[in-house]
Amino acid sequence: MWLQPALRLIASGASRIYYRLEISGPPVPGEGPALLVANHPNGLLDPALVVAAAQRNVRFLAKSTLFSDARLGWLVRGAGAIPVYRRIDDPTQAGRNVDAFEAAFEALGQGDPIGIFPEGISHSEPSLAKLKTGAARLALGTYVREREVVPIIPIGLLFRRKERFRSAALALLGDPVDWADLAARGDEDREAVRELTRRIGAGLRRVTVNLERWEDRPLVEWVEAIWAAERESYDDPAEQLARINVISTVLSALRRQGEAGGTSELAGEILDHRERLRELGLEPRDLAGGREGRWVGRSYHALDPVSALIGGTGYALFWLPYWATGRLVKLAKPDQETRSTYSFLIGVVVYTLWVAALAGLAGWLWGAWASVAVVLGVPIVGLVGLWIRERRRETRRLWTKVSKVLSRREVIPSLRARQREIASRLEALYEAWQRGEVHAAVALEDG
Repeated sequence: MWLQPALRLIASGASRIYYRLEISGPPVPGEGPALLVANHPNGLLDPALVVAAAQRNVRFLAKSTLFSDARLGWLVRGAGAIPVYRRIDDPTQAGRNVDAFEAAFEALGQGDPIGIFPEGISHSEPSLAKLKTGAARLALGTYVREREVVPIIPIGLLFRRKERFRSAALALLGDPVDWADLAARGDEDREAVRELTRRIGAGLRRVTVNLERWEDRPLVEWVEAIWAAERESYDDPAEQLARINVISTVLSALRRQGEAGGTSELAGEILDHRERLRELGLEPRDLAGGREGRWVGRSYHALDPVSALIGGTGYALFWLPYWATGRLVKLAKPDQETRSTYSFLIGVVVYTLWVAALAGLAGWLWGAWASVAVVLGVPIVGLVGLWIRERRRETRRLWTKVSKVLSRREVIPSLRARQREIASRLEALYEAWQRGEVHAAVALEDG
């Protein structure tokens, strides 16, 4: 457990360096026991994001096979994880889970937060997998021993491209699961376990994206973007996710009832609108009038030569280890669920060796103080340079928008009108679905 004292700092730093991480939702209590339940799309980086979101040191339940893994075992043991023995790994070891639960009960009794991934597997499916009952049994068993209703807090981990360095990521914390009415029934009551598992699942679905199939994602996200733009409501991640899940639910309901074909006309128009905007480098929210001035106002740093120098220096300093990390990850051939884990761990080693080599060279040329300056200064220049380059890329994108909007002024009004008309039809479809008038909703699409 040598990593535990610094786990929060290390996990927060790792998460924010590897991803452009946003954390949203009500905070985890700063002290006392808590059971943090999260979806599991991304291997060993998921615990880091949970710790970053919780802002506390967390102990995780982890599959026992990780502890004997020559490449990852040291990290799992150092973080103070508790081994769970899955039947699919070794049926003869399943009885040892009694000890795992006792260790978790003890940790919660001492006021530590416990992290658990109730799906039991890391996966890339478009929705939550069926939940295991371990989280529910752990909460109910803790009440039997401690007479305390431990907060069960769902955390949704969402990624734009989870395998890509500096991709957008969101850790969305939900409201605690309500289970006080089940607490006294204990972990031996199978119906209480099933019901609490169901409630945990409901809480997780509110903070995760749940699509019927990945092919629906462009349509669902674009519907949400149009909906949000026309209502100027696109700043709260929880509201955005709720809209995405509602849209997915409506689409799935129509498909199950054999009515999805009736939506094909509108779906085609939405995707066509999407392609026309993408040709201009625009999004639905960009069709709001007067945004050109705001774009220009946000681009001041593009003219700053000092920023350009720092950004270029950071790129030059770290291009070689960045390239080497990518090559080594390819040679390792990880699967999709562990690719980001391998990228991060290999990157830590490669970048550390690179900074050490630069420090050794500086010390040889100019003395010990130069070596210290490199160790302290080079990582800062690299991180600041990375941030500056991302801001400059955003600036170039904004200027491209301005130039395209100004050069295509004749088409913008028609695109705005079309978007409003699509939004109106979506509103009518949603209201009809709410009333259970599925056939009426489909008729709207046809006519």
